[in-house]
Amino acid sequence: MAQDKSDDHTPWSQSIADVLAWADVSRDEGLSDDQVTRRLEQFGPNELREAEKRHWADVLADQFKSFIILLLAVAGLAAFAMGDVVEAVAIFAVLAINGAIGFVTEMRAISSIESLQEITEIETRVRRTGTETTIPAGDLVPGDIVILEAGDLVPADLRIIDPSKLQVDESALTGESVPVGKTSDPLEEDVPLAERENMLYKGTYVTRGSVEAVVVSTGPDTELGHISASLREAAEEETPLQEKLDELGQKLVPFLLVVATIVLVSGWLRGQDLFLMVETAIALAIATVPEGLPIVATLVLARGMWRMADRNALVTNLASVETLGSTTVICTDKTGTLTENRMTVAEYELANGTVAVTGTGLETDGTFQQDDQELDEPQDPVVQDALEVGVLCTNASVTEHESDIETSGDPMEVALLIAGIKGGIERDALLDSMPEAREVSFDPSVKMMATYHELNGAYTVAVKGAPEAVIDSATQVKTDGDTEALTDSERAKWLEKSDRMAEEGLRVLALARKEVDSTDAPPYEDLSLLGLVGFIDPPREEVKPTIQQCQDAGMRVVMVTGDHAGTAKNIAHSVGLVDSADVEVIEGRELDDPETLSQAETDRFVNASVFARVNPENKLDLIDLHRTAGSIVAMTGDGVNDAPALKKADIGVAMGQRGTQVAQEAADMILRDDNFGSIYHAVREGRTIFNNIRKFVLYLMSCNLSELLAILIAALLGFPLPLLPLQILFLNVVTDIFPAFALGACEGSRDIMDRPPRDPEEPIMTRTHWGELGVYGLLISVSTIGAFVIAGGMYAGGLETEEVVTISFLTLAFAQLWHVFNMREITSGILRNEVTENLYVWGALGLSTLILFGAVYLPGISLALRTTPIGLDGWLVVFGMSLVPLGIGQLEREYRRRFETPTFPPILEKLTSSLP
Repeated sequence: MAQDKSDDHTPWSQSIADVLAWADVSRDEGLSDDQVTRRLEQFGPNELREAEKRHWADVLADQFKSFIILLLAVAGLAAFAMGDVVEAVAIFAVLAINGAIGFVTEMRAISSIESLQEITEIETRVRRTGTETTIPAGDLVPGDIVILEAGDLVPADLRIIDPSKLQVDESALTGESVPVGKTSDPLEEDVPLAERENMLYKGTYVTRGSVEAVVVSTGPDTELGHISASLREAAEEETPLQEKLDELGQKLVPFLLVVATIVLVSGWLRGQDLFLMVETAIALAIATVPEGLPIVATLVLARGMWRMADRNALVTNLASVETLGSTTVICTDKTGTLTENRMTVAEYELANGTVAVTGTGLETDGTFQQDDQELDEPQDPVVQDALEVGVLCTNASVTEHESDIETSGDPMEVALLIAGIKGGIERDALLDSMPEAREVSFDPSVKMMATYHELNGAYTVAVKGAPEAVIDSATQVKTDGDTEALTDSERAKWLEKSDRMAEEGLRVLALARKEVDSTDAPPYEDLSLLGLVGFIDPPREEVKPTIQQCQDAGMRVVMVTGDHAGTAKNIAHSVGLVDSADVEVIEGRELDDPETLSQAETDRFVNASVFARVNPENKLDLIDLHRTAGSIVAMTGDGVNDAPALKKADIGVAMGQRGTQVAQEAADMILRDDNFGSIYHAVREGRTIFNNIRKFVLYLMSCNLSELLAILIAALLGFPLPLLPLQILFLNVVTDIFPAFALGACEGSRDIMDRPPRDPEEPIMTRTHWGELGVYGLLISVSTIGAFVIAGGMYAGGLETEEVVTISFLTLAFAQLWHVFNMREITSGILRNEVTENLYVWGALGLSTLILFGAVYLPGISLALRTTPIGLDGWLVVFGMSLVPLGIGQLEREYRRRFETPTFPPILEKLTSSLP
């Protein structure tokens, strides 16, 4: 035999005899030892190839894969070449600290993820050489005959041979929210995976019945293996923040070359020594590189990761934190993400009306609502009978503990037991009065189940099953305390009711009972129909307000599920994802290769909010469509079927409690509490982080520019240097860093989630920000030169005395410190805003002020920086001139706030329109 890896091998479309012949195996004997040995050598063990774990060395190397880091490294090497050892050492120290912070943060995240994932060794029962035996699942080979029972995990892809009342939970693979019945009959070749009723797939598990099946695929050739392989093949994409920081670094290069050229040419034209001017130009270019940018960006992102972890959102890499903030579309799975993955009885449809049941999931408190009445326990005898049948006709169990509820069995049967408890009917107590005498297990061929219960010398038969089967077997229907004949027209009406409930997204069962004299009486004849019961996998409590918050923030939420269209539509409407229950639901089979779609089809898919019966390939195509339309796409999910989409999306969000290991390995973020609301908080954190990054980039670069312009203006005016090289380094590495990091810790403006997402193509520095950079840099540098000139007239030695240089140095330093308040949002006030309310800012200003006083008055530092104490007059000049940029900056921002002008006034806007 050959384990066919192509699409030509379709065991679901073949008869059992053909599959056994293909596998070269006898059902009664199984494989021989020689066959097993040969096939193990041919196909290898039944194991998935483990996802390659990120080695610590790779994590460390990733911290330095950035253009801005490369630019700093070049600047450090240039400083070494020029003999400026202190500058060079400082730059490489910054790179080392930046790498260490990023490395430690990401390794912590990796360690947390690994602790979430537990790999357990499972065993399975097989028939080999005519004998049943238990072996490790990893030793299975194609052709093995496998025997499974309720509770067993499916160890490989299997073709069913002999099912007995078999149901399987396939939610992790297909998204189907309830167990599905299985048969052994051949199917059409083109039937989708979710509808292959004669197949069992690795990673799913048996919830009811038993089965004999033959292994058709193992390890990497299983459906689970194909998904795992697609994850390894998916290319890692740079996040928007990585792209924008690199783009910013690339824009700095021509800017630095222009500045260095201006300094070189201007000095040479004034008769300065050419070599000296070359040296000066290189030194200025090195000083202009924002040494603090990488470390502050890394610290801000790391802080974002820690804050998200406190909210049970575990982010796996730093840059993904910011990417969440630029998300425009959230494609979310339904089962277990929007819903509780816990079936609940929603209503009973009876002959005398509808009875709604409140309370969801495993809540045992609930009421019954009928005819505008709300009762803790129903008084209607038909409702009582329906509750009793649901409690009696079951194999499930519910055990109440002090702190929680323990359940086992089929989710719909558990829901019926919970409904019984709400109505005051406990299964154990009921069985004491009506002991079970016989069970007729659920049979997929008749789609019904029955139990016989002894009562007053006779037997009550409790029946539940598919509506069409039970209704067809019933001859009468129970009404208020009486029964009426069930005519063909009445049967049609009940079937219409069932169809209506299904269209509303409910799973529907029919309930019936009858009285017999003996347990030998046939179970499914002359039944009295009680009514229909509708189940729903209820929405998670936090989902509806979270979706509303996301929509208010300008993000679209799109449901992408493998479940039925009716169920998807109902949940979408109930959680507020769509306004109308008549919304169009697009099924997965309608999706095609995005490259072949017409524009009209593309627009229809991009604008749709609900997709049903979707397979993993459809999810990948949908992500492509949205990304082609310019969206940043987040994908949520918990199942194996979600993993490829989690990997491909800009941000993959997996569930930590219910999520499969494959999904968690593919994701960028894991919600440890499975709370959909954490996504909203993560997006808010991401938006805040981007705004904070923009703040400190503008702050750092305007501070660095002010230093360069101060020297450039002095050179053009023929003044001596107002700043010494070591003083510039001191400002860049010491005083600038603390206010910049404090800006990165801003909580964000109050209206940050009332705005639409920013354009994904928007750079960190827009034209307006480049204009602000130039204006702020010029204001600070002019104030510094002004203080320099004023001080020159105060001292007998003129501009070249140490006191004058100290005053210009301090003026520049304090102007940069006060400049932090110019970083407030345009929409915020002067006195109360995200900067003034940030305690870290005040702490940074206090620390930096102490450092500056130490630079002047501590002997060792002042000697190195060549500063000297200044008198009261000198300090008045320092504080007076350093406050000028703050005052003008606040007037400019207040002008823009009052006149609702997000950009500069028209004249300044024209000056910046030519910027990149």
